[in-house]
Formats: sequence, C-alpha cells, structure tokens
Amino acid sequence: MQHFLIYGSFFIAILSLLMGLYACGRVAKLGITTKDLDWDAVANMTGDLATLKKTIQTLNNRINGMHSPKVAEQELMMQLLANKQQQSNGRLEGG
Repeated sequence: MQHFLIYGSFFIAILSLLMGLYACGRVAKLGITTKDLDWDAVANMTGDLATLKKTIQTLNNRINGMHSPKVAEQELMMQLLANKQQQSNGRLEGG
C-alpha cells in the first residue's frame, strides 16, 4: 500500500510538471504571435467582428423567416373576412 502511494504521488507530480510546461509553452507561443499587434489592428478586428456578427444575425433572421412577408397570414385573414361577409349576406335564421 505504501508503494502505491509513493508511486502514485510521483506519477501525479510528473504529470503536473508536464502540464505546467505545456501551459508555459502555450503562453510563450501566444506572446510571440501577439508581439507585433498594435491597438489599431485590435480596433480594426473589433469593427470587422461587429460587422460579421451583424451579417450573421441578419442571415439567421432570414433563415428563420422573421423578414419574410407574412403572405399566408394575410391570405388567411382575407379568406376569413370573405367567409364572414358571405354568411352575413344570407338570410338570418334565429331561434
């Protein structure tokens, strides 16, 4: 049991060391890629991202039918109105 605890803790320590080295490598890579990035480039990317977001929202709204004409509903209302007028032109039967 003691051997298991010793080897288990050793394995976890080595795994933690490797994960820390991997994280340091990723941070260093991010630093290298963003070294030449200035605030003008960040502002341009922000504007491009906002434009892209608006375009995607418009496309999704079109796909969902929010901007399409509601012809089917208008036709249904006209049919109901025509049926109502035809019924009122007939003779009334009361009880």
